[in-house]
Amino acid sequence: MAEPLCNAAVKKCKETMPQTPIFSSMLGSSCSGQVQPDMGERCGDPVYQDGNLISGSLEALIERLVPTMDYYPDRTYIFTFLLSSRVFIHPHELLAKVGQICIKQKQQLETGTEAEKAKLKSFAAKIIQLLKEWTETFPYDFQDEKSMKELKEIAHRITQCDEENGTVKKIISQMTQNLLMALSARSQYQEIREKFRQPVADKGTILKNKPQSTQKDILSVCCDPLVLAQQLTHIELERVSNIYPEDLMQIVSHMDSLDNHKCRGDVTKTYNLEAYDNWFNCLSMLVATEICRVVKKKQRTRMVEFFIDVARECFNIGNFNSMMAIISGMNLSPVARLKKTWSKVKTAKFDVLEHHMDPSSNFCNYRTALQGAAQRSQTANSNREKIVIPVFNLFIKDIYFLHKIHTNRLPNGQINFKKFWEISRQIHDFMTWKQVECPFEKDKKIQSYLLTAPIYSEEALFIASFESEGPENHMEKDSWKTLRTTLLNRA
Repeated sequence: MAEPLCNAAVKKCKETMPQTPIFSSMLGSSCSGQVQPDMGERCGDPVYQDGNLISGSLEALIERLVPTMDYYPDRTYIFTFLLSSRVFIHPHELLAKVGQICIKQKQQLETGTEAEKAKLKSFAAKIIQLLKEWTETFPYDFQDEKSMKELKEIAHRITQCDEENGTVKKIISQMTQNLLMALSARSQYQEIREKFRQPVADKGTILKNKPQSTQKDILSVCCDPLVLAQQLTHIELERVSNIYPEDLMQIVSHMDSLDNHKCRGDVTKTYNLEAYDNWFNCLSMLVATEICRVVKKKQRTRMVEFFIDVARECFNIGNFNSMMAIISGMNLSPVARLKKTWSKVKTAKFDVLEHHMDPSSNFCNYRTALQGAAQRSQTANSNREKIVIPVFNLFIKDIYFLHKIHTNRLPNGQINFKKFWEISRQIHDFMTWKQVECPFEKDKKIQSYLLTAPIYSEEALFIASFESEGPENHMEKDSWKTLRTTLLNRA
């Protein structure tokens, strides 16, 4: 893993965050962002620092998004602006403004010199390229009728630039077809997920009797920690594949709506984020359930050590989210209080894992390990080495605090684009990691158990825990008494 960053390195990293070169190479851009359209100096024009865009009015930033016959925006800028623009303007409104600029430029070319008229096809190709990148990267921007109407209007205007051979029309038709397929796929996924959407607590079975030792457990399905870690990684990558950049940006949009006492229907639909967060909670509760329901102390000790080994394998793979979920499950009170069980556990490996996830200094140890995994991923030759699955809750909190610490607008009213460069960089990293194809063979039996095994509620976990190892202090005795009274009242 990478060596811990010194303060100077951290400071240097922060200073360079707003610069386009940070992740433009990862985007594979073939277009230069250094060529700027000649628009003259105006109030609200973009401001550059060391050649990097740091602020500008919304209107000026939109103009930088739209290509001209001699200019095409850097793909890094396209991604960052389209991602952050939703904080200030709805996608259909942005499309309308882009369309207005396109029409204006098209008319200027048509009434210009013969040389300018000859560049109409080139201009049309650039506009199509922009729309193609937009529809592929942010397909959900086009889910409503207003956005589709604006897209069709722009497409209609552009096809007029190439009426002779119809090439532009064919490309636009294919782009529209791909967009509709993407929207349909996402809609189907949400419908399926909604059918099975349940709070974690509802999945548990309230225990009234001691579970039988013959009951199926995780060890009867998979006794190899590495194999289980690989199957967990399969599930993680499948879950993150359904998270999109605009889903993550809704965190910012939603907070702004709450701060301004506005109600925006689109910002509350964070289904994919909720699904992934629920998976973390389910895995934590499953770990606790598997441990607490074991009758014999020797077998319970074996179960704890098994999950420690699974968490370690997750760490080695780069699956930090599953690793954190497992550790969280073992740190839940019903598990943590089992002192007799833990006294038999070889805790050296668990101590190392907890060190990696130590929350002190803003999870410094974890962030160092994550940086090491990210560096390994960038230079990897195989999908096995490319896997990076960050702790999702911490990733979300990073975006949250980055948004809260820095204002959206500067005192002069311009958009603080320096802030959105960094938010975009973090989200782009996540998008890069989620695209890795899982290299491990899928085991349906193991995955089925992980996803469907009964999960005890918090109350059930405490009952099982107290039945395994009785209460040791007044607080635990009172809790146990209350639980038994509750059970008697239900009987």
